[in-house]
Amino acid sequence: MKKYCSFTFKTSRFPTRVVPVGDVLVGGGNSIRIQSMTTTDTKDVKGTVEQIMRLADVGCEIARVTVQGMKEAQSCEKIKSELIQKGYTIPLVADIHFFPKAAMTVVDFVDKVRINPGNYVDPRASFKTRTYSESDYQKELLRLEEKFSPLVEKCKKLKVAMRIGTNHGSLSDRIMNQFGDSPQGMVESALEYTRICRKLDYHQLIFSMKASNTHVMIQAYRLLVSRMIELGLDYPLHLGVTEAGNGEEGRIKSAVGIGSLLLDGLGDTIRVSLTEDPWQEIEPCRQLINLSNKYLQMQPSLPFVEKNRNPYEYQKRNSQISNKPLLKEGSIYLRVLEDDLLKDSFVSEIGLNSEGESLSKDLKTVDGLFINGSIAHPNALEKIEVLKNMGIGIFYDKDEKKGDTSYFSVNEKDAFPTIEALNQSDLILLKLNTDKIHYARTFFDYLKENKCLIPVLYEVKYSGCKDETSISIGAELGSLLCDGLGDGVLVNSQLGVTENRQLGLNLLQACRLRSSKTEFISCPSCGRTLFDLQTVTQKIQERTAHLPGVKIAIMGCVVNGPGEMADADFGYVGSRPGMIDLYVGKECVDKHIEHSQAVDRLVALLKTQGVWKEPETSLVSLS
Repeated sequence: MKKYCSFTFKTSRFPTRVVPVGDVLVGGGNSIRIQSMTTTDTKDVKGTVEQIMRLADVGCEIARVTVQGMKEAQSCEKIKSELIQKGYTIPLVADIHFFPKAAMTVVDFVDKVRINPGNYVDPRASFKTRTYSESDYQKELLRLEEKFSPLVEKCKKLKVAMRIGTNHGSLSDRIMNQFGDSPQGMVESALEYTRICRKLDYHQLIFSMKASNTHVMIQAYRLLVSRMIELGLDYPLHLGVTEAGNGEEGRIKSAVGIGSLLLDGLGDTIRVSLTEDPWQEIEPCRQLINLSNKYLQMQPSLPFVEKNRNPYEYQKRNSQISNKPLLKEGSIYLRVLEDDLLKDSFVSEIGLNSEGESLSKDLKTVDGLFINGSIAHPNALEKIEVLKNMGIGIFYDKDEKKGDTSYFSVNEKDAFPTIEALNQSDLILLKLNTDKIHYARTFFDYLKENKCLIPVLYEVKYSGCKDETSISIGAELGSLLCDGLGDGVLVNSQLGVTENRQLGLNLLQACRLRSSKTEFISCPSCGRTLFDLQTVTQKIQERTAHLPGVKIAIMGCVVNGPGEMADADFGYVGSRPGMIDLYVGKECVDKHIEHSQAVDRLVALLKTQGVWKEPETSLVSLS
C-alpha cells in the first residue's frame, strides 16, 4: 500500500502550508474556510457585488466569479473596487476555463485564479482513443509549459494564489489516454501543472479533485495526498462534490464526499455546490466544519491503527447475506413504536401497499423493522403479521425470540463480543453514538481479522433538525459506506418514520450503493448559465424522478457538459441563450432545442432509449 496519512483512533488534520488568498489564510492549521460562487452574469457588476456582499454577510469567506471572456475579466476590476468601497475585503476568485488570455488579464484584479488543468491549455476533450508515444507526450508537456508559464510568472509577481482545480469530467485527451477517466488521471492532471509551478518557484497553490461521483472524489483526494507525501508537497486542499444537486439529496451527497475527507483530517477550504441560491450553501459548510471540529477535539474511543483497508479503492465487504430482508446493495430498516403501527397510513409511509408491492410513485421501500417496546394492541399485532407476509423483517427489542432473524447488538464503547457469539447470529446491529467512524472502523478491522462475514447494520441516533441530520449522516455513515463497510442503516431521529426512511435511501444513493429513484447531477449555476437552473431542475425532477438507476445531468452551459456530466446517462445542457442540447452519455443527439420544448423532448428521448415508464399516481394504505 502507498504511503498515506494513517487512519488511527483519532482524527488529526493533514499538515499543509499557509497560502494567503487576499487577507484570508488557507491551510497551515487555520480554520477551514467557507467558499461559494456567484450566479450572476459577471458583467453585471452591481448584481455580482450585491451577491458577494450577501454571501459575506452570512459567513462566506472567499467568493468566486466566472470569467469566460475579456469583458468578464475587466468587470472584476470594478467588482473588486466596489466591494472595497463598501467595506468588504472578502477575497475574489476568478474561475477560468479554456481562455488563458482572460486569466492573464483578470489576475491584476483578483486574489486567486482557479484554472482547470483539463482545459486551460488543451481543447475540449474529444473522448477519442489516441496512442501517445513518449515523444508525443513530452511535446504535449512542452506546449503546456509554454502556454501556462506566463500566468504562473504573473501570479508569482503579484502574489496572487492559484487553485489547480481538477474535475473528473473534464480531463484532457492526453490524460484520458494515458491514465483513463480515473482518480489516478485526475491527480496526474494536477501534477502536470504543479511541476511547472515548482520549476518557476511558485508555491501559492491550492488543489481540488472534484467529481459528482462520491467514490471517485474521495479516492482522488486520498490518492493526491498520498502522492503529495511521496513528493514532499504540502499544498492546501479545497474540497467539493461537483454538481451535487439540491435539497436533502444535495446536502447528503456533499456531506458524503466532503465530510468523509474532513473526518479523515483532509481539507482546508470547502464549498457545498447546490442548485440553489449561493447563500444557501453557507450553512451546510458551517455544519460540516462543526462536525469536523467535534471529531478533532474528541477523546478516542479505542486505541487503534487500521491495517485492513486500502483507502484508494472501494472494497465492498463480502458479507454472507442470506436473509431476504437484507439486500446486497444496502438495506433500510426503521425503529418504530406501537403508535406508529396503529396509524392507517403506516404501510404506505414505509413504502408498500396492502398487496405487499413497492409503491413506485416515490419508490419508497423498507426491508425491516425494529419494534420498540412490547406490542399489545391487536391491530398493531395484526399489522405486524401483514408486514411479515410482505417480506418485511421484524425484530423486537425486549424479546428477540419473536423476531424472524436473530441479531447481536453491539454498542459503541462496549467490549467487542467474541467471534463465536457473533457467528451464531444472522445480523449484527452496530449502535453508534459519538465516535462513530473510528469505533466502526475498529470493529470492522476486528471482524476482518477474524474472518467474520456476518452482515452489519448501523443504527444511528440524531437529535438535530433535518438539515443537520442530513449533513451528519452523510459525513459519518457515508465515510464508512464509501469504504465498503456496512450492509445497511437504521436511522433513528426525531424527524419521523417517513423522513428516517428517506434519509436512509438518500444516503445509500449518495454512496452509490442502491438506486431508489432517478439521480440528478445538476450544477449549482454561475454567470455562464444559459437558463433558470433552479426552475428547470425542479421541472425535470417532477417529470422524471421515478426512474431508479437513471442518471440525468442538468447543466447550465457547454463548459459543464458533456465533460462535467461524465457520470450521467442523459444530459440536458444549455447550448446558447434559449436553446438546449440533449445528450446520451457524452454524445449530443439533439441540438438547439427551444427551451419551452426541451423538457418534453428529454422525456421523449428517455422513451426512445427504453428507460421510461409511466409514474404511478395512487397510494394504497392498509386500514
